[in-house]
Parts: sequence; structure tokens; C-alpha cells
Amino acid sequence: MTDALQIPTVTLNDDTAFPELGLGTYELRGEEGVSAIVEAIRTGYTLLDSAVNYENEREVGEAVRRSGADRDSLVVTTKIPGREHGYDEAIRSGRDSLERLGLDRIDVQLIHWPNPSVDKFVQTWRGMIELRDQGLVRTIGVSNFTEAMLTRLADETGVIPAINQVELHPYFPQTALRAFHDEHGIRTESWSPLAKRSELLEEQVVRDVAAAHGVTPTQAVLRWHVQIGSTPIPKSADPARQRENADVFGFELSADEVAAISGLERGRLWGADPDTHEEM
Repeated sequence: MTDALQIPTVTLNDDTAFPELGLGTYELRGEEGVSAIVEAIRTGYTLLDSAVNYENEREVGEAVRRSGADRDSLVVTTKIPGREHGYDEAIRSGRDSLERLGLDRIDVQLIHWPNPSVDKFVQTWRGMIELRDQGLVRTIGVSNFTEAMLTRLADETGVIPAINQVELHPYFPQTALRAFHDEHGIRTESWSPLAKRSELLEEQVVRDVAAAHGVTPTQAVLRWHVQIGSTPIPKSADPARQRENADVFGFELSADEVAAISGLERGRLWGADPDTHEEM
């Protein structure tokens, strides 16, 4: 078996270790999904990103068991959907996720979308704090939150999220939000890090940077994420692609190369503005 890659970690504001790159599991379902996740774990992935709305928590939990990996070496994430916002609802959501995962704890639990028109994300956050205090969840965070929403959580509960997972790629580098995260000890996590269904990997600047380091355009972009201080979670079911995606810790981009890739900025790709976009 090929030697497993070593993915470094950073320390979150709750003193837990969090990998600098992880596996997205959206659409990885059924036996094929379990097998793909097992292969990723054996490749060296320790961060597995799931959600209630991905309908694959059972597969993720089964992959954890089947992989034979030390449970404490893995960071299993799930997310509370909009329909389960509220204090009691969040507690129930966490317990239901644990049952589907078949694990003794959730390593990271996030609010999937803030859904501001419903205006229950603060109550949801309080329920997550309770789950953490009960030992059912280790780390709590959010996804798709704005600076104002993060501030509100901190002001109203005294607890700032450890993570904010957001749309982030060279077309939308989230510079201002990342600066806010850094100031408040929040770890940035990137969904759609490769700007799926776009021409990102064909951009000349990306191809030039990749060629300069003898890596693929995909690796150049994922290394860009690492160097701007965000954890990307690329999804792949293909073992070779999984390994390619994770093998980005043996080279380093120059400051000019990072800036050149960031210069591709043009905005969100899918119009999923957290102030207006909602998912249940």
C-alpha cells in the first residue's frame, strides 16, 4: 500500500487540532461512497466533511469504522440544516446525527446556513454550546456566516465560532472576511475550493504557477488555499485524484505567486449570498 500522506494541522480557538486540508463528501453515498471515503482515510485524510443535508452521515460513520484508523486521529464534521434551527432542535439534530454516524462524538458541528429571515441562528448556536458542554460535540462552528453574523453570535452568547466554512476560491478569495477571522481566532474553511464548473484550472496564471513548481493546476490552487490560511475540502471519489489533492505540502508558493492567483478575483460564482440565500 502506498504510504499515507501527512496532512499538517493548526490549533483552533478551542485548543483542538484541525487539518489544513480535508475531504468533501457531498454526493458520496452508498457502498461506493463508503469505499471512496475509506480510500481517502488510507491516503492520509483525517478531516471528513459531511452534513445532514448530504444524506451520507451513515456512510461517513461506516467508513470511519471500516478504515481501521485510530478514531482520535479523525475529525468528522456534520452540519445542522435550516429546518432544524432553534435551541431544542439543534440539540435533537446533534443527537440524530450521532445516531446516524454511529460514533461516540461529533468532532465538528457547524450551522450549515444562517437563514437570516428565520432568525434562529443564535438559538441554534446556544443549543450547540449545550451539545459541546455535554461532550457530544467537540468543536462548534458555522458555515456561510458574515462578519455581522459572527459578531452577533459572540455578542449574544459570549462564544465565538472556531470555524467558518464559506465559498472560497481564487475567483472569490474573501479577503476582508478572512482578515476578520484572523483577528478573532476563527479558522477559515473553503467549500468549492477549486471553483467547480468554472475555467479556474485553465487560467494562465494558475498553469504558470503549477509549471514553475512541477505540480498540477489543482495542486497549485489547493496550495494557495493553505498559504492564505484556509482549509480547503476538495471532493473526489477517485483514489489517484484524492492523493493528488492532498499532496500539496511539499512545495511553497512565493508571495508574488499567491498574490497573482488572488488577482483572479471576480466574486461569488453561484449567488449564494448568506444575507439572502437560504437552505432548509
